[in-house]
Amino acid sequence: MQGEAGRFLQAAEANYHDLIEGWTNKLKEIHTDKPTDIVSDHIYTSLCTEYVNIVIGHLKNGGKDLSKDLNEEISDFSQKAVQLGWTLRFLSKGLRDFNVILFEKITGNLEEQEKMKIVWEFDRLLNPVNGEILHQYALSWERTVSLQKIALQELSAPLIPVFDNITVMPLVGTIDTERAKRIMENLLQGVVKHRAQVVLIDITGVPVVDTMVAHHIIQASEAVRLVGAKCLLVGIRPEIAQTIVNLGINLNQVTTKNSLQKGIEAALEMTSRKIVSSSEA
Repeated sequence: MQGEAGRFLQAAEANYHDLIEGWTNKLKEIHTDKPTDIVSDHIYTSLCTEYVNIVIGHLKNGGKDLSKDLNEEISDFSQKAVQLGWTLRFLSKGLRDFNVILFEKITGNLEEQEKMKIVWEFDRLLNPVNGEILHQYALSWERTVSLQKIALQELSAPLIPVFDNITVMPLVGTIDTERAKRIMENLLQGVVKHRAQVVLIDITGVPVVDTMVAHHIIQASEAVRLVGAKCLLVGIRPEIAQTIVNLGINLNQVTTKNSLQKGIEAALEMTSRKIVSSSEA
């Protein structure tokens, strides 16, 4: 076992630069799976070099269990692959292509029968590395998606102070049950945090207002009222108004305005203020 690892190591070190160049070119040839056209040759070469060094490090260890340092290198390599937008399919095919390149370097002068004798040992030595790379890739991808989801959730219902005691929550996109909960939480926390007396919910960017969306908005308005603030619904477009009427949705409990500007003017009046021109001042 140790002898085969040494043999593979010798071939990898002897063909170090050829392996990097060969795999770099192979990756750039995979046009159908290529994640982006803006990845420079330098980035390809750098990442391919990292992988070749990982393989050599594993072979130097006799192909035994992956060391802590090697696991860290694999994790770093996988994270970079995710950051570059490499798909799992692209990465998997790339790893298989490298195996082919390295195997050819090792067995180039051997007869087919001799090649078949070392296939199993070759796979046994490299599979742990490639398997761990794909595992770390999946973990890194899950972390990235999770962070993106958190970021989107934070942006999905922001509460923005525009004047003293007046805040605006601009909503864009569809509103489902999970997002409605986020809206409710942010509203209540924001009213207390910013000591808001008036909250404007701007639905200009909400494409559809159906019974469920209206129900969530009414609930949010009532919750704001219970913590001592007033709620205005602004950005009601003509088609949205027509839909609300056709569905028989009752928004009598909610003050409505057709634009954010009108809503802010109304909010200022509610707080005993108004916008005046410089000539009036």
